[in-house]
Amino acid sequence: MKPMLEIRGLTKTFPTRSAFGRATGEVKAVANVSFAIERGQVYGLAGESGSGKSTIARMIMGLTRPTSGSILIDGQDIAGQIGTRAHGARVQMVFQNPGASLNPRRTVAQSIAVPLVAHGFPRADQPRRISELLDMVQLQRAFAQRYPHELSGGQKQRVAIARALAVAPRLLVLDEPTSALDVSVQARVMDLLTDLGRALDLTFLFISHDLSLMRNFAQRVGILYLGEIVETGETPAVFEHPLHDYTRLLLASVPVISAEEEAMRPIIPLIDGEIPTAEKLLALRGQTQGKVTP
Repeated sequence: MKPMLEIRGLTKTFPTRSAFGRATGEVKAVANVSFAIERGQVYGLAGESGSGKSTIARMIMGLTRPTSGSILIDGQDIAGQIGTRAHGARVQMVFQNPGASLNPRRTVAQSIAVPLVAHGFPRADQPRRISELLDMVQLQRAFAQRYPHELSGGQKQRVAIARALAVAPRLLVLDEPTSALDVSVQARVMDLLTDLGRALDLTFLFISHDLSLMRNFAQRVGILYLGEIVETGETPAVFEHPLHDYTRLLLASVPVISAEEEAMRPIIPLIDGEIPTAEKLLALRGQTQGKVTP
């Protein structure tokens, strides 16, 4: 059986420019990334800001065109299908900030109806489908007539999830879906996603810098550093026996609340450094080679 999502040698290059706008070179935001997600699986893509996570998500959604490489969904290369109904029916995205992803001038029902209209869903059946979707995300049907400013952060994200599910996609790209939410709300949203995944047989690409959430949600993880996957494998193996120095650094940075959790963190020496700029990436890339799990 073909993977639901397969990424092969994906690369995205952006030009670097001087203060006067002249092209001075280029930098690889994503460099030869490959991974696959089996049907019904949750794959976690972790890394700090600027590591290339969101660029990969945008390429999968067709919002950014790859420089090279291929993206296959259910065995079909999406090249040439960007922006088509067929592509949108297979994959949808839940964005980081639910407040920014919902139009403040539209009611909840109007926001959820946008993909239904775009995909030719019969107008007469839309109210029934909107009610079904609100039930799926555990919101009362009366929420259909509310506006975003009348909702809490968690409720807005539930609406965003309902909108993503409107056309029954098989793959959901979750780009930091809980980073704008309180910790208690995060847990409820993640529980909802877990339940939806089981009930609807969904496949998830879960993009996050929060390794605590990833440990409990994803079956496999990939660690991104400077646009490259430096380690990937089953979640317990990567978390309990990290092979790459950068993976160990990330795990050592996870906040802990108990002595048991503290004992599980890798012990690493203090590292002095800085966030690399685009101009430094090429120089740094040759210094960050490490082992990758099978």
